[in-house]
Amino acid sequence: QVQLVESGGGSVQSGGSLRLSCAASGNLYSTYYMAWFRQAPGKEREGVAAIASDGWNTYADFVKGRFTISQDNAEDTLYLLMNSLKPEDTAMYYCAASGSPTTVQGVWPLGRYAYPYWGQGTQVTVSS
Repeated sequence: QVQLVESGGGSVQSGGSLRLSCAASGNLYSTYYMAWFRQAPGKEREGVAAIASDGWNTYADFVKGRFTISQDNAEDTLYLLMNSLKPEDTAMYYCAASGSPTTVQGVWPLGRYAYPYWGQGTQVTVSS
């Protein structure tokens, strides 16, 4: 089992920045991908960014150039630095962890079905 706890959300004005953190614990040895998802009211949960255990990463088109995903393996913490925030970035942001490399082979890393472990979320609100 893997436990995930997000923090760092808040309210900012358009153009501002926030850094989200996700503290992971439990059986992390076989985890291959870590990712950030978001869900706005009335919309489906969508993948924002994902990072593999070897450092490879990928981003959704709508955050490329603005958001940066990173991980501190020594601290078992995942980060999402969000710059140039827009009102449309307003959502609940969730941290997610996948299983072993075998379980995610051929699975799109920004698809929610790759991730059996989820945090409770942290709210990000961007005002214009």
